[in-house]
Amino acid sequence: RRTLWLTTPYLVLGNELSGLLCLAARSGVDVRIVTPAQCDHWYVGIVNRHNYRYFLEAGVHIYEYTPGFIHAKLMVADDTIATVGTVNLDYRSLYLHYENCCQFFGGHIVGDVKADFEATMAMCHEVTAEDIRRVPLYKWLAQMFLRLFAPLM
Repeated sequence: RRTLWLTTPYLVLGNELSGLLCLAARSGVDVRIVTPAQCDHWYVGIVNRHNYRYFLEAGVHIYEYTPGFIHAKLMVADDTIATVGTVNLDYRSLYLHYENCCQFFGGHIVGDVKADFEATMAMCHEVTAEDIRRVPLYKWLAQMFLRLFAPLM
């Protein structure tokens, strides 16, 4: 209802989840997503960045972790729920693999996960619309092409 903060190394989402995150942001929820500035697979980084434009237009805040690759997968919602585990926000993790995570309701662990997220954000660059506009044409075309293969990534 108020906040939804996520960290994921692979922002390769289907239309349903993308739509839900954008809808939440448009309805006033503070939606923040942290992704790595340096991905472990070059093609995933391209697809991650392709998705930024749509999220920014909807009011989602995107942050890139600048010290290196971040492989954390966590979520904090409304300071009352936290999830930590192996589930990426991608098609394969959500529908094909047997990923798992721990979900916490209340208690100090939710606060600990939120504090970790805030400490991580301090090491991030917030992506802006200007960052998106500066993407060269050849990178934009690569993003469009590789987006077609997102369900396979």
